[in-house]
Amino acid sequence: QVQLVESGGGLVQAGGSLRLSCVASGRTFSSFFMGWCRQAPGEEREFVAVISWTGSIIDYADSVKGRFTIARDNAKNIVYLQMNSLKPGDTAVYYCARSRVPYSTRRRADFGSWGQGTQVTVSS
Repeated sequence: QVQLVESGGGLVQAGGSLRLSCVASGRTFSSFFMGWCRQAPGEEREFVAVISWTGSIIDYADSVKGRFTIARDNAKNIVYLQMNSLKPGDTAVYYCARSRVPYSTRRRADFGSWGQGTQVTVSS
């Protein structure tokens, strides 16, 4: 079992930046794909980004491509999400999760071991 704790959320103006962090403890995550998803009020949780354990495979949702960057430090058991050029539409609770499949996926059902989430609010 792996425990995931997100941090770094907050309130930011449109055009601003935030960096989210997800610290893993317990069972190592270094051999797994890791991802970020988000959930806005009244909406379903949606895929944001995923990264392979070596960092050589990365995928982004079309809505964040070119603005967000996912990265990981396996030595520290941390996965990051750098978010630039934030928009009000990015407002959501952001969740870190470990993938249950050994390939890049955008399917929410392929992710498990969710963190508790961190709130990101972007004002216009």
